[in-house]
Amino acid sequence: MKKIEAIIRPSKLEEVKVALVNAGIVGMTITEVRGFGRQKGQTQHYRGTEYQVEFLHKIKVEVIIEDNQIDGVVESLIAAARTGEIGDGKIFITPVEQSIRIRTGITNLAAVR
Repeated sequence: MKKIEAIIRPSKLEEVKVALVNAGIVGMTITEVRGFGRQKGQTQHYRGTEYQVEFLHKIKVEVIIEDNQIDGVVESLIAAARTGEIGDGKIFITPVEQSIRIRTGITNLAAVR
C-alpha cells in the first residue's frame, strides 16, 4: 500500500476529487493547510496598503492506494491540479505498512475500502 499526499490550490479541490473518484479511489481525507514553497508567500494589496502573506492557503488531499494504482492516480492528480503557474503544489508518495479499521478490526487494503 502507498499513501499519496497532494498539496493543491483550494480552487482545484473539486476537480481533483472528481479525477480521483474517476480513477477508482473510494475514500480520501482533505485538510486545509497553510504553507509556502519557492514563491515564499506573496504580496497583496488591501485598501491601498501592501502587505506580505507568508503562508498561503492550500488543501492537502490524502489517499491510500494499492501499489499498482500509483501511476494512474498520480497522472489523474496532476491533470486535475495543474494550472501551469507557480504554486500548483506537490505530490508525496510514502509506503504504508498497515491499516486497521477501528470498528471491525479489518486490516490492510480491506480496511481502506
